[in-house]
Amino acid sequence: MFLAWQEIKKNKLRFTLITGILMLVSYLVFFLSGLATGLASLNREAVDKWEATAIILTKESDKSLYQSFMSIDQLKNIEAKKTAVIGQLNAIASNEDNKQNISLFGLNKDEFLMPTVTEGRAFEKENEVIADDSLKDEGFNLGDQLSLSSSDQHLIIVGFTDQARFNAAPVLYANLETFHLVKFGEAAVQKKDQINGIVVRDDSISTLTQNDELDAIEIESFIQNLPGYTEQKLTLNFMIYFLFGISSIIVAIFLYVLTVQKISMFGVMKAQGISSSYLSWSVVAQTFILAFIGTALGFALTLVSGAFLPAAVPVSFDLTVMLFYGLILMAVATAGAVFSVFTIVRIDPLKAIGG
Repeated sequence: MFLAWQEIKKNKLRFTLITGILMLVSYLVFFLSGLATGLASLNREAVDKWEATAIILTKESDKSLYQSFMSIDQLKNIEAKKTAVIGQLNAIASNEDNKQNISLFGLNKDEFLMPTVTEGRAFEKENEVIADDSLKDEGFNLGDQLSLSSSDQHLIIVGFTDQARFNAAPVLYANLETFHLVKFGEAAVQKKDQINGIVVRDDSISTLTQNDELDAIEIESFIQNLPGYTEQKLTLNFMIYFLFGISSIIVAIFLYVLTVQKISMFGVMKAQGISSSYLSWSVVAQTFILAFIGTALGFALTLVSGAFLPAAVPVSFDLTVMLFYGLILMAVATAGAVFSVFTIVRIDPLKAIGG
């Protein structure tokens, strides 16, 4: 470690360049991990708010809430500790000045799906809604009257709640009567028992329903089947994994070039009785020091950048994940020193010093 640190101090510019590259790679990895977490939360925030264990949909729906259609009477066949009905539809909401894709959730006020109101009040009658507070950044406010692309009904925002987006769209919460009016219009009276799914809190999922037309789906499985969720997550994760490999290769090339340039010096040191293992461990220690400094700087730069990002950027930094990725980066960078170790072991002192 002493030899490694002394060389770093002597050749500051050379090792600063290597550290800078590791810092940029780690910064990109941390930022991508934050982007992956942020985009994932955009899709699942409203579902996580349920704190549910399963959701019951029709088997024909292919695990899609929007494609599932059932009757409230199906509750009679569900054996669970806690149940809550839900209706869902997608639309474009407008307050005349602004437009936004939204997801409307119809629910019963006295069931556990009812969100906590952070501003304003809860809905009390038809056509009143609680909105996700991200809509405030889009120019929507308490008291706004909303027109929907799929309905003649007009809704009024009476309250806001936090962290309520579903498939990247802000959620509007309303009672089931409002949901039926928006979805079915004049036929709402005949369709008043229509819902899309039943959300469940119960540890025993396999025995929830004996109806062959219904399917009890674990919440995590339901989330994984949200449109684009898995594909988006896999794409960003593969980019991160490729960056791990790239960082290892870059460090290996730099260290190999540096080692080749110092062959004569290593030859002299070997001739003086310094073992190959000592020299090899010095190179590995040197790489670890550079990787640690570069990763730490990348970590700090990511947190600073995150503090100045606008709310519209879907980035959410999970410190546990970032620390895990940081350890992997240091490990793969240190592993890049292996080629240099092989070169040091093969050095012949006599040939290296020109004997």
